Amino acid sequence: NIVDNQSYNKLMHINSIILKPGQMKIINSDLLNKVSVSAKHNSRLRMNFNFHNSLDAKSQRMLNALEPGTEIPIHRHLNTYENYIILRGKLKVLFYNDSHKLVNSVTLDSDIGNFGIEIPMGQWHSIEVLQSGTVIFEVKDGPYCPIVEENIKSNEHSRMNETHYS
Repeated sequence: NIVDNQSYNKLMHINSIILKPGQMKIINSDLLNKVSVSAKHNSRLRMNFNFHNSLDAKSQRMLNALEPGTEIPIHRHLNTYENYIILRGKLKVLFYNDSHKLVNSVTLDSDIGNFGIEIPMGQWHSIEVLQSGTVIFEVKDGPYCPIVEENIKSNEHSRMNETHYS
C-alpha cells in the first residue's frame, strides 16, 4: 500500500482504537464495517488495518478496505509475492505484460467462487474495485519496501500517482 509516515501513524492510531495491544484479533463483520467506513471517508477511498506491528515485520498482513474509484497504479513487486483473499465485495485484478498491455484479469467475488489470488513476484498488476464495501485480506513478505518509480506505470489503466500500492 502506498504508505507515508503520516498515513501509517494515522492507520496505527485507527488500529489502536479498535484493538488493544496483545488482544486477540478476530476478523468479523464489525471490524470489516469499521475499516470500510474509514475507507469511505478517506480521500484515497481505501484504508488498511494492519495485523503486523511494524513496517519491519517479516510478514505484512492486513485488511484492505477499498471503495470504487480508488486509484491503484499499475505496479509490480520485485521482492515478494502478493496474496489477496476476498472477505466481502468484489474486485477485478488486472495483469499486464512488460509493455503494460492488459493480458488477463480475474474477478474476486465469493458469489462466483473466486476467493483469492497469489500474484507472482515481478508481475505487473492493478485492481479495479467493483463494489462498495469491498475488503480483502492481503499478505506480502516483509519488511515493507516502497515501490520505486521504475516499478510503477502510469497510463489509461493507472488511476493514481502514488509511490506504492501493496
